[in-house]
Amino acid sequence: MKQICVVGVGYVGLVTGACFADLGNRVIALDVNEQRIEGLKKGMMPIYEPGLEELVERNVRAGRLTFTTSYAEAMQGTEYAFIAVGTPSGVNGEADLQYVAAAARSIAETMTEPLIIINKSTVPVGTGDWVADIVRKAQPKPVDFSVVSCPEFLREGSAIADFMNPHRTVLGSLDHEAAEKVARLHLPLRAPIIITDLRTAEMIKYASNAFLATKISFMNEVAQICEALGADVKEVAVGMGQDKRIGPMFLDAGLGWGGSCFPKDVLALAYMAEEHGLEPRILNAVMGVNYDQRKSAVDNVEAMVGGLKGKTIGLLGLAFKPNTDDMRDAPSIEIAQSLTAAGATVRAYDPIAMEVARGILPAVQMFEDAYTMAEGCDALMVITEWNEFKQLDLTKIKEALKTPVIFDGRNIYDPATMKGLGFNYRGVGRGYEVD
Repeated sequence: MKQICVVGVGYVGLVTGACFADLGNRVIALDVNEQRIEGLKKGMMPIYEPGLEELVERNVRAGRLTFTTSYAEAMQGTEYAFIAVGTPSGVNGEADLQYVAAAARSIAETMTEPLIIINKSTVPVGTGDWVADIVRKAQPKPVDFSVVSCPEFLREGSAIADFMNPHRTVLGSLDHEAAEKVARLHLPLRAPIIITDLRTAEMIKYASNAFLATKISFMNEVAQICEALGADVKEVAVGMGQDKRIGPMFLDAGLGWGGSCFPKDVLALAYMAEEHGLEPRILNAVMGVNYDQRKSAVDNVEAMVGGLKGKTIGLLGLAFKPNTDDMRDAPSIEIAQSLTAAGATVRAYDPIAMEVARGILPAVQMFEDAYTMAEGCDALMVITEWNEFKQLDLTKIKEALKTPVIFDGRNIYDPATMKGLGFNYRGVGRGYEVD
């Protein structure tokens, strides 16, 4: 049984810690936020992630997973220390590494025996070398250590499955022996393991997320062209996805990407390029197309209802994607604020994210179900593709609406079906009649 410390109990840290515990390791999950740690000791999850509460409870009960705010306690007997803290965007788009630095410094000050420090947080290229320098300078007395980069590739809403069934594990280090030890820690996952140097491993993470964001933005731009020419972007995506060189994933046109990863990672990669005198033209275009989708959605609804002032618009969904309560850079935020600024009253319903959203969108009226929220609305906008929205009684929805207008920002409904039900319906790039 290996002893692991995971610093940070957010999406990445808590999932990583609970999953490693479930693989039979002893895991100490550490966070300086006392309220979070006390909550976890009482079985209260700081985030919503399907299956996580049960996973944590099972491993706490088995004695494999414990929680602390003390670095001195966490470092006792620990062989592997994962840093899984937040790296939010700074003022100019750079990654803010203050939490990484604080974790590295605290580990250095309390470690008493040889340790492998593993960067799990998404960090700029070169951070591994920087962390090693921080640890070396902060140690009260020299203790052997190595730094390994092990970027995460977890999707919110399916993070546990992603951890347990990864496409690959990427490891980077200047100490090959340390990388091999971390590789052995991941062997039970039975996935390909790529071992490279620190900076290359860090770059793999950024390049992967930027490419996926590029696919989404590309399809959103294609959707705009489809609307102008009368083609159906969903059928275009199916035709494209059959090509093995392209693949079917991340070809869904809609309101664009949000969340904790794509926005800050694409921005950070562009910042790194600019800092070294390069012009990240594709990355800048990818970000521009993404945010244009939100404006386009509001413009569409405004045209459909004949102006927004005095109108009531209902939002189906608030979270940036289904199966999470994460509101970070969710399209709903900019859309709701734009609607309100144009004089509309905004209502919303989300199965999970409303508690989080209340603090972000205080002007939005929250409802406990979709039908009550739709009552008297001039239009509905599908913002998040929750499964329950795909199964709504649309006849009942139509009866509740003041006018039967739906803008489907996630293309979850069939245009012909909606037209047959009597809706004024518009999706994203769904092949409308053109002049």
